[in-house]
Amino acid sequence: MHHVGVLALDGVVPFELGIPARIFGTARDPAGNPLYTVTTCSLDGGPVRADGALGLTVTRDASLLAEADTVVIPPSHTLGVIRDEGRLPEALAGALSAIRPGTRIVGICTGAYVLAAAGLLDHRPATTHWREAERLQRMFTSTRVDPDVLFVDDGDICTSAGVAAGIDLCLHLVRRDHGTRVANDVARACVVPPWRDGGQAQYIQRPVPDPAATSTAPTQAWAMERLAEPLTLADLAAHAHMSVRTFTRRFRDETGTTPGRWLIRQRVDLARQFLETTDWPVDVVAQRAGFGTGVSLRQHLHAALGVTPQAYRRTFRPYASPAA
Repeated sequence: MHHVGVLALDGVVPFELGIPARIFGTARDPAGNPLYTVTTCSLDGGPVRADGALGLTVTRDASLLAEADTVVIPPSHTLGVIRDEGRLPEALAGALSAIRPGTRIVGICTGAYVLAAAGLLDHRPATTHWREAERLQRMFTSTRVDPDVLFVDDGDICTSAGVAAGIDLCLHLVRRDHGTRVANDVARACVVPPWRDGGQAQYIQRPVPDPAATSTAPTQAWAMERLAEPLTLADLAAHAHMSVRTFTRRFRDETGTTPGRWLIRQRVDLARQFLETTDWPVDVVAQRAGFGTGVSLRQHLHAALGVTPQAYRRTFRPYASPAA
């Protein structure tokens, strides 16, 4: 059982504080057994003042962090000297120093300031809410802050952008730990999108679509049922009863990406599911996912994840047959 410890600091934002318990706590194995335990603590075990004039009662103090396999630090709106001077209060520094080596540490939104002040982000990539990215970079110059992504997975240290990006990161970690099927089940139970790539832009400055305009959502759903087919931009536009130019513009307004890139992302995700759940040869996976050939699948999977289909299958399905 993987133990997730969540540290609630004064001023914690309740929405992000609840994400780890909701996402990790929903994950189940095929028999329905929980895959994680999630416990929330404060520095001294006492009540915590939360953002929005709320008070929270917790059951543990920060000694919990020494027992956890994953430590999550949600954002706070009153980080004080951490955000202003880049240093940790003594009690917090002591609590973080007790975390065991090799423990996975996650900072959601401005939780990245805590990780950076503890020296955990030195010479490492990280992200935070786009409004805080410039300040975080200026204060911690050795950290490689990427303001444009939803989350950064750097192995034992992970950070996310603001608010709902914490959901994306936690789902990504469930997927990393237990595969796409478990992560998709969690997403379905929580009624959230199962996959938003960490490299997706966190802030897309675009107008809200005209309510009177026809949405491309029905065409997206139609395409999802036909990913194995050689869909073209003209096919998508025709289904939406739009010109190619209008469809492309409206699709980008609604999704923040082009139809072509969106199709590739959906096909990569489908190929990952096939690699995890079947013994099909790579060429068959490529055909069923809409890539046509194993060569094309290898190129796109490597571009998206940095691994080959065989390596991905070995990671998530180590007992697949040799023919896979």
